[in-house]
Amino acid sequence: MALFPFCKTPAGAVRVTRIQLVLYCCLLSLIIYFLHGRKVGVNVKSLHPYFHAMEMARGRERTDMAAVKAAPAQTPLETPWGAPLVWGDTRNSAWRRAKFAQQGIRTGLLALVVGTYAQFIRRFLSSAETHFLPGQMVTYYILTDNPRSLDPPIELGPERQLKVVPVAEMPGWGRLAQRRMALLADAIRDPISSEVEYIFCADIDQEFVAPVGEEIFGDLVATLHPELYGMPRNAFPYEVEEVSSACVEEDEGDYYYTSELYGGLVSEMYKLARACSLLILQDQANGLMARGLEESYLNRYLINHRPTCVLSPEYSWWDSDLAADVPVQRLVSLGRQCEAFDKHKREEHKC
Repeated sequence: MALFPFCKTPAGAVRVTRIQLVLYCCLLSLIIYFLHGRKVGVNVKSLHPYFHAMEMARGRERTDMAAVKAAPAQTPLETPWGAPLVWGDTRNSAWRRAKFAQQGIRTGLLALVVGTYAQFIRRFLSSAETHFLPGQMVTYYILTDNPRSLDPPIELGPERQLKVVPVAEMPGWGRLAQRRMALLADAIRDPISSEVEYIFCADIDQEFVAPVGEEIFGDLVATLHPELYGMPRNAFPYEVEEVSSACVEEDEGDYYYTSELYGGLVSEMYKLARACSLLILQDQANGLMARGLEESYLNRYLINHRPTCVLSPEYSWWDSDLAADVPVQRLVSLGRQCEAFDKHKREEHKC
């Protein structure tokens, strides 16, 4: 019996059956090829465990790279000109503390206290006793028009002393701003230059709230303004009036520094204070005063004489919508904090 019923017919029918058989074979081949292709496809998708692990590793690598690109830039530890940019809890700061701690450095901390600013003296000094260069020899220089504001005397720790430098009464903030640098230069010349190696100048309406150690030492030290750190250059409130001695050109300036805290070697600080006081006198002679008062002249000087050590906004901070986020707040400005408050908060905090 033939394989297919078509084989029962005569020769003509057999030829047809052969053609059909060829077609059946072709169709069967296509089915086998199709099924085999699907199997291969499945095998490709179901990789060997080794290749699967490699593919997973590549995926993780791509994910890690995306995370690196999405991560924020690291906090800079150096200025464009190579000076340290100090954040108190970094390894570099720990190294700087260890470097200076054993040198027996004598340091001065100077503040100008006139008029109603006498209310801040005790808070400033008591906080400095706790946090400013603990364990080091420190002399507090208080330039004041009212020495009685320090009665009764404030108890100080070992190797800490307080010296009062009387100054003439200077009513009005404008008068104080005009004279501050000249008073600083005079005080450094006598008596400070013969008593300490480093001198730091700070506004009295501040409070130390965390350690400020030997990491701050440098030949010339400036502090970044907390509301302008990370801002574009065109946001800096440099003096722009060309007739002013404090004028800064558009292509000048790297940072904007605060006048809340700055310092360095006594010799460098005398140069700074003397130069700034002369710039202020030049503008006074022309009936001018920079819009940022002495801070404008300070920034002008620091553009021409770049600091050898720059302190991060940790060392001058106050709570405001513009203030930079910092890991640790070390020195807080109570005065500028009040300026940032609305009317209700000013009344609440008795600003």
